[in-house]
Amino acid sequence: MNRPLGLGANVNYMISFVLFWAGSLPFLWFAPQQMRHLFTVKAFVAPAGGIALFAWSIARAGGVGPIVHQGATASGSKLAWGIVAGIMSAISNFATLIVNDPDFARFAKTPGAAIWPQGLTIPLGFGLTSFIGIIAGSSSAVIYPDIGAVWNPLDLLRNFAIGRVGTVDERGSAGARAGVFIIAATFVVAQLGVNIAANSISAGTDLTALLPRYLNIRRGSYICAIVGIAICPWQFLTSSSNFTTYLSAYSVFLSSIAGPMIADYYFVRKGYLQIRDLYNAESSGPYFGILGIQWRGWVAYICGIIINVVGFAGAVGTPVPIGADYIYRLNFFSGFIVSAGVYWLLAKFFPMPALSPTGSWFEVGDEVRNPSLVYGSDADAHEARERMGYATEESMESGEKRGWFRAGKF
Repeated sequence: MNRPLGLGANVNYMISFVLFWAGSLPFLWFAPQQMRHLFTVKAFVAPAGGIALFAWSIARAGGVGPIVHQGATASGSKLAWGIVAGIMSAISNFATLIVNDPDFARFAKTPGAAIWPQGLTIPLGFGLTSFIGIIAGSSSAVIYPDIGAVWNPLDLLRNFAIGRVGTVDERGSAGARAGVFIIAATFVVAQLGVNIAANSISAGTDLTALLPRYLNIRRGSYICAIVGIAICPWQFLTSSSNFTTYLSAYSVFLSSIAGPMIADYYFVRKGYLQIRDLYNAESSGPYFGILGIQWRGWVAYICGIIINVVGFAGAVGTPVPIGADYIYRLNFFSGFIVSAGVYWLLAKFFPMPALSPTGSWFEVGDEVRNPSLVYGSDADAHEARERMGYATEESMESGEKRGWFRAGKF
């Protein structure tokens, strides 16, 4: 079961991958607001599993291991750039969440209700997870001195389950196997939540925006699932360098999306949106652009990629100038700043419509929830709800539609 397939993975890992992929498919059927119960369970289960692995590793090693007591192996600029690389890897790890945050923040009761929960839980959650991983890996160096530190928690759990002693696999105790099963189950729940939140719903929302007549979040999520297995993601995990390079690619492309988004809302439009025109597909609409394309955003996006693309080539093995390498080490910041700056300059030299009428901050408040603001009258709002398959304004907010294919039941 542990023999290689020649695909960058072993048989047991491929079986696990296919089982998890297939098991995730039923959860893609439900609307985002219906998945809140899964995330509630995940909020309790995932930390418990991580803390259990943390405590188990320390108990077996009799301490936190040698790594936390080791001195720095780098100094000066090398140490500084190493810290920067770690920060960029951490940002890359949730770059998709940065760009797709509105997919979930829009369900908040008020625009500001999502600020503190995310502002506290995201850095604390990522920090605690990283700390647990480092300590567990350090402890494994004491538990398995013949093979060294085990940084993959799944490999560490496997060693616990089989009762590995040095380089020899022995049959683990029933209690150890039961403990591994429980912790592994919490990891499954945690990964399921991450997969749905960071991948499926986000992709479904973006695809819905591209083809709203034919796609909804559910259909887009299933398309994402098919593409996700077609790109052979296990190839990214063949080595730690492949994985970090893959993460840095996120920063190259997503930072250039985040930059124009922030610049447009906060610095160009200053929070002002003409809600009704957001739903206007006519060429005369202020958000239509040229042939439906906002060329300023595309130019800014390409500029944000160009600043990093040479350094990215160096990251995959091509010799590049040292300056490009330094810029790439700041990949998310450089892409974000350049793309945002270019977008802001283009908006200054080539003004766009639908800007703040006062020239200062002019954000739409709670009235955005009123469908009449979009459709012009209560009668038009009711007709629009009926056309989209919603029975009432309440069902429109909850996403409960009528019908099957036309109303988006699939």
